Amino acid sequence: MTEQSTQTPPAGSLDTPQEAPQPPAHWEADIIAADGGTVHLRPIQPEDADGLVGLMDRSSDQTRYYRFFGPMKRLSDKDLHRFTHVDHDSRVAFVLVLGDQVIGVGRYDRYPGTDDAEVAFLVEDAHQGRGLGSVLLEHLAAAARERGITNFVAEVLAQNNRMVRVFLDAGYTPTRSYEEGVVHLTFPIAPTETALQVAYEREQRSESRSIARLLTPSSVAVVGASNDEGKLGNAVLRHLLDLGFEGPVYPVNPGTRHVRGVPAYAGIEDIPDDVDLAVLAVPADEVADVVEACRRKRVHGLVVISGGFGESGPEGRARERQLVAAARASGMRVVGPNCLGIVNTDPAVRLNASLAPRVPGRGRVGFFAQSGALGSALLGQARNRNIGLSSFVSAGNRADVSGNDLLQYWATDPGTEVVLLHLESFGNPRKFARLARRVGRTKPVVAVKSGRHVRLTEGLAGTSVAVPEESVAALFASAGVIRVETLAQLFDVGTLLAHQPLPAGDRVAVVGNSTAMGWLVTDAVLENGLQPAHEAPTDIGAGGSAEDFRAALQGAVDDEAVDAVVAVFLPPVSRGSAEFGRALREVAVGADKPIVATFLSTEGIPAELVLPGEDGAPARGSVPSFSTPERAVIALAKVAQYAAWRRRPVGEVPELEGIDEQTARDVVLRALAAAPGGRALSDDELIVLLAAYGIPLLGTRTVTDADAAAAAAEQIGYPVVLKSTAPWLRHRSDLGGVRLDLTDAEAVRAAFAAIPSGDPVIVQEMAAPGVATVVEIVDDPSFGALVSFGLGGVATDLLGDRAYRTLPLTDLDAAELVRAPRAWPLLNGYRGSEPVDVAALENLLLRVARLADDLPEVLQLSLEPVIVGPPHPWHGGRSLVVAGAAVRVGPPTGRVDPGPRRMRNPM
Repeated sequence: MTEQSTQTPPAGSLDTPQEAPQPPAHWEADIIAADGGTVHLRPIQPEDADGLVGLMDRSSDQTRYYRFFGPMKRLSDKDLHRFTHVDHDSRVAFVLVLGDQVIGVGRYDRYPGTDDAEVAFLVEDAHQGRGLGSVLLEHLAAAARERGITNFVAEVLAQNNRMVRVFLDAGYTPTRSYEEGVVHLTFPIAPTETALQVAYEREQRSESRSIARLLTPSSVAVVGASNDEGKLGNAVLRHLLDLGFEGPVYPVNPGTRHVRGVPAYAGIEDIPDDVDLAVLAVPADEVADVVEACRRKRVHGLVVISGGFGESGPEGRARERQLVAAARASGMRVVGPNCLGIVNTDPAVRLNASLAPRVPGRGRVGFFAQSGALGSALLGQARNRNIGLSSFVSAGNRADVSGNDLLQYWATDPGTEVVLLHLESFGNPRKFARLARRVGRTKPVVAVKSGRHVRLTEGLAGTSVAVPEESVAALFASAGVIRVETLAQLFDVGTLLAHQPLPAGDRVAVVGNSTAMGWLVTDAVLENGLQPAHEAPTDIGAGGSAEDFRAALQGAVDDEAVDAVVAVFLPPVSRGSAEFGRALREVAVGADKPIVATFLSTEGIPAELVLPGEDGAPARGSVPSFSTPERAVIALAKVAQYAAWRRRPVGEVPELEGIDEQTARDVVLRALAAAPGGRALSDDELIVLLAAYGIPLLGTRTVTDADAAAAAAEQIGYPVVLKSTAPWLRHRSDLGGVRLDLTDAEAVRAAFAAIPSGDPVIVQEMAAPGVATVVEIVDDPSFGALVSFGLGGVATDLLGDRAYRTLPLTDLDAAELVRAPRAWPLLNGYRGSEPVDVAALENLLLRVARLADDLPEVLQLSLEPVIVGPPHPWHGGRSLVVAGAAVRVGPPTGRVDPGPRRMRNPM
């Protein structure tokens, strides 16, 4: 069983040019194999001749036979030269490198005069079964598409089942034929939805396994372990031993024979047994040598506690990039540097490879924090709030392992039911949104992000555009992430999710022993978008007994009109809260509705609310109690919003007719060729771009004098509008920049003369009566592209009445986006007006989103105004027209998909 194909490249494709061009830089990548290890992929170089010879020598007779259809022992000098000298166009080859060895090679050779190419692979026997053939296929297909190749052809021996499966399972649609024991496969390499889904699934499995290798090691070495209690290495070793790590722990310190009573080794290579995980607590300038030793020792992963890297300046950032490159090339993932460490509370592992002296008990919450300095405090807060953890990772500088990697792991980790994230930034925001959507369908993801304030980015015509906080919230909302504003809310929501079920709706019953407090809670329920289940809160009175409390709670839980319960208790002077706490917990244990509580007692939260679980952490069924009822209701409201998102249909990205992506792309690329740094598109370019996506821009001409304006108006047809192209006058009828309802040539000439500034003027078809709306694409470099929608007008601008969604936009997203602004009733027949064509608005939003998705070079797009109403004869029966547009293009930012599977570049 092997993982390679095929015979020698076709005749006629072997000539090598004298001066081969250099391959694109983005063809080089770090990738994660199916077993979680890392491998470096890059275009082949002439210097790889010795590496290919070594690969052939280490390959079995069967492997070489499957590749070359014959018993080839060695490559001839001619073949070696031909294989290592390619033109990176019609002939492309990639090698897989692990450490200093070439362990695999894949190539394609174009059939002369066609758009077809033959593809072939060779993977060393020791690395077969790691999914490397499918990775090579993805990267070769991406390179081939860039070079205009549309189909791959493969010839595979029929008995080479593994290689046949690589092609059949890739998500493409191959045609097969058989002849004399050879399978002939031909398939288009366009990235179909099926192929993308296959790649995503493989990515999830490999990235999940790479994190599992870090969190479930069978042995740990602490490099820099010390008997000095002031040293980091002492703390890490002590914490590993204190939690009772199940495997062997090896201190590494050349200056002592024992550390904390454990035999020490001078170097990691002196350890006689295998080492899965190495924790580095040595000075930054010693890390490189340790990584090299770990490579020779075949360590699986590194946790770099040491500082002095990217956080220290340019020299440290360069050192950090070198660290990650060396580790990945040797098959290792890196947590950190400058991090707190990692924790796995699984009783079969019991790993505390961190600087945190005490960690929470076993639970169902996965916790990711970027900050190393803040991480210990966060763990302390989780412990104080009785939140049990499944695992914890502090990423520090996030040079390699990121929040996206942990989402991949927790997505399928059976021990994790809730995910908490403390984020400072995103390495790949688009990937985060994709992963969070998928994870959120089965496991809640709660996130707090630093830097929530408005950010300014360069806008159209050189202006500054504020990206509101609402746009950030929209990204999380569309991905199903529960967005919280503070660390306290992070733990409030996490506590509720860890211990109580999701509500089936937003109807809340309030049960307590104080009328005044009951009404305060009811106010909080309404203020947070929830609905009181009853006209008044249930009050058992100050003299009510624990049995009265139990009965009232049980009645609320049993009531089909109730989705959640808030219990508020003020203990009487003469009695404590213990018996009331027991009553509440007993009702909650069997309930299928969430119950939250506030016990305003000098005794604190009663222990009776906690149902003991593993390692002392509360079990599911415990009742979370909050210091104030307002905090309880806020947490409940956020969980209810998430539950509603999870219940809603997923939606789909629909197929749209009349899309001419190539024409639009040509417009954008020509603009960037003339201005590589980016610029605003001209009106003529705009018309072509929008028409390519079926966006109905009104008939438009740009003129420079009054006679030309009159002639343009005759061509377009009256009535017309004149608009100045001066940035400060666009859409400003109050400043005279817009002149409406011009019905003849005399009126056009007079309007032209009256418009200030002397800039060119747009002559445009007059829009029929309707409601003015605004559709925009804003490219936030931190989060990616967002589609925004709102009604036009000063009032809505002033109030910021805009709604946002992230890409890609589904049909359900478009429907929600149109209805999200507070001014939505104006589109839906407010005060007897005729409702507008909402379906036309939804279609426009889908087309704009598709444009932004297809063309990441479109950094900003504004359609203003978009006039929508009922169908009107002025526009051939159309109900929606675009009366103004502006687009800025530039080099793509963070929303670009990375193409074939690859690891994020080091920060």
